[in-house]
Amino acid sequence: MTQARFKIVFNGELMPDVSLETAKENLARLFKSDQTRINALFNGGNVDIKRDLSENEADQYLKALQSAGAKVRKEQDLAASLSLVETDDHRTESSEAESNVSMTCPKCGHQQSKAIECSACGIVIEKFIARQAMLAETQPEVVSAAATPYATPKAAVAETLPEFGELKAFTTDGRIGRLRYLAWSMVLMLACLPLFGIAGGFFAASEILGGLLMVVVGIAVAVVGIMFGVQRLHDIGWSGWLLLVTLV
Repeated sequence: MTQARFKIVFNGELMPDVSLETAKENLARLFKSDQTRINALFNGGNVDIKRDLSENEADQYLKALQSAGAKVRKEQDLAASLSLVETDDHRTESSEAESNVSMTCPKCGHQQSKAIECSACGIVIEKFIARQAMLAETQPEVVSAAATPYATPKAAVAETLPEFGELKAFTTDGRIGRLRYLAWSMVLMLACLPLFGIAGGFFAASEILGGLLMVVVGIAVAVVGIMFGVQRLHDIGWSGWLLLVTLV
């Protein structure tokens, strides 16, 4: 006599003290499925989650799903009982020989008797092979740099600027960076030392001539220093007039 077969039915009801989001997360983790398929189970109608189960298998599914938060029920699967698929009581010699043939899972490499699903990783073998064949036929589309709107523009959109700006020692236009400002200020100080030395030599010979040279060199150094300071203020986005604060 054919053994009775059972199915697991779910209509969207939840177990007591279980929230909807928690149940969906538990079911997604249990079935290793995405959120879209899990949401389809909560459409309000009866959904056959698993069919053609023995009573022992149905009890195991029932316990696991109820622990996940889904209020499922076990019903007799009449359609499976009327199926023309061979059962243990009516197994033919060809099917017995077929069941003794071993096979290797294409995903995890598990050795087992020929079956629809892998007993180790749980994949449906035919679907997995079909999926791998489809992925092999589908070549990834290569998007050229010219086709994407996020590529760097190749056209000249601005004038070509030199790597370093030209030093303008006698104008307040332009700007100068921090490191170049420090370097040229040091050069200016080193350059004025011999000039002051020469003016000091003339001062020993003639106080009027030496004093005049001292004034000229001092004014020249002050003017160039002011130009550097104004350009430095321009570089940080400030007005050059703020240099007058140093006179306070």
